[in-house]
Amino acid sequence: MTDRILIVDFGSQVTQLIARRVREAGVYCEIHPFNALDDAKLKAFDPKGIILSGGPASVTEIGTPRVPQIAFTQDVPVLGICYGEQAMAAQLGGAVESGHHREFGRAEIEVKEPSALFDGVWKPGDRKPVWMSHGDRVTKLPPGFRVVATSENAPFAAVADEARRFYGVQFHPEVMHTPDGAKLLRNFALNIAGCSGDWTMGAFKQRAIAEIRRQVGKGRVICGLSGGVDSSVVAVLLHEAIGDQLQCVFVDHGLLRLGEAEQVVRMFRDHYNIPLIHRDASDLFLKELAGVIDPEQKRKTIGRLFIDVFEEEAKKVGDAAFLAQGTLYPDVIESVSFTGGPSVTIKSHHNVGGLPARMSLKLVEPLRELFKDEVRVLGRELGMPADMVNRHPFPGPGLAIRIPGDITREKLDLLRQIDAVYLDEIRKSGLYDEVWQAFAVLLPVRTVGVMGDGRTYDQACALRAVTSTDGMTADYYPFPHEFLGRVATRIINEVRGINRVTYDITSKPPGTIEWE
Repeated sequence: MTDRILIVDFGSQVTQLIARRVREAGVYCEIHPFNALDDAKLKAFDPKGIILSGGPASVTEIGTPRVPQIAFTQDVPVLGICYGEQAMAAQLGGAVESGHHREFGRAEIEVKEPSALFDGVWKPGDRKPVWMSHGDRVTKLPPGFRVVATSENAPFAAVADEARRFYGVQFHPEVMHTPDGAKLLRNFALNIAGCSGDWTMGAFKQRAIAEIRRQVGKGRVICGLSGGVDSSVVAVLLHEAIGDQLQCVFVDHGLLRLGEAEQVVRMFRDHYNIPLIHRDASDLFLKELAGVIDPEQKRKTIGRLFIDVFEEEAKKVGDAAFLAQGTLYPDVIESVSFTGGPSVTIKSHHNVGGLPARMSLKLVEPLRELFKDEVRVLGRELGMPADMVNRHPFPGPGLAIRIPGDITREKLDLLRQIDAVYLDEIRKSGLYDEVWQAFAVLLPVRTVGVMGDGRTYDQACALRAVTSTDGMTADYYPFPHEFLGRVATRIINEVRGINRVTYDITSKPPGTIEWE
């Protein structure tokens, strides 16, 4: 079995980043909510190390999350981060208090003593920047622990019980604002927990192919193909595993970018020779979306229709027993609330949550252990072309959520032209791979302009480009003004009906990446 780390989630917004850093060290890991773990599950997982995440609760209050006590009795190293450090301290005989000076944001710690966690990274006397986000703090250490680093407002900024291999940090090593944080997590996974660091995408591919063959046997599999990176990688992986037992269904909802439907058909039917049904359902989708303004209703309408049309095509296949989906690990994590109650819905996703029970197909989800960037690595491992593997993320509802207000065929055609010009300029400038996602939004306003000797009263658009690693947080991309001016000139000259171009410089948070 592959060496693995268990991450116990206490509800931090950045728990996924812990997993990403551990995997970057070549170690497989999984995130499990604290309340989904019991002694049997923790033993069965058989981790080589355990990481306790941060969280919004206070250890000082009754009924707040606690670490499964078995975590401390398995002779397995444990690293507590922020709330995880506090919970570990409280449960092992220390003390945590509220009401002290809080630390949020950048802080500086001073390394007091050597520790295995700091080996090759920090040494006594160093002063290093870290990222803090806490109101409570440890005020008394459990027996066996010692202080290895302090900050101005956290006398126990890092603590260690080297004999039991228990470590705690009040700061967040998983975020980029702690520059050496990834090295500390690597130390924990490789040097302290003793993981081999040999979890590679080549090994994952072989294991995934074997698992697909084991699960499917001689059965037929239908794959819902959207043309995006995730479903495309799933299709190619499945085809390598089971060949002609795979039938792909591409539901074209008419909300794709310029030339995208033709590209999907050409790549899968002609290049890969994968059996593909192409169903053009654009008239149906646009008819149902007519007059729909609320973005959540748009998503639900598209999701409902997508399933209806897909179900129609699946029935024609007849003897399929399995459905393949491009579910990713973040989808799996976010579907489980750490409190056991409902999570806050920012926006719904049409391809998360499975199919209606009446379809009675078993799910095949070979990417459910992977993050987005890992899917791209798998695509390269499968020999897929770079222009497909490196494509920017594209939402399931497509251009429908990039047109605030009602959706018409005319608006879609207008937006497709704007988007094509914008992406063309990004590619010509050699910036496509630097940007995580770039797109245009057709604004529901008209503005006055002057073209030649005449007055115009046309529509405006907004351009958006962000940098990110996983979409959880994002910064706007700082295009040079010369670039933006060139794009605006091309759009206004080449796209009839647009007379004003704006650039969105909002980061996430507070905004989302998409406008709706």
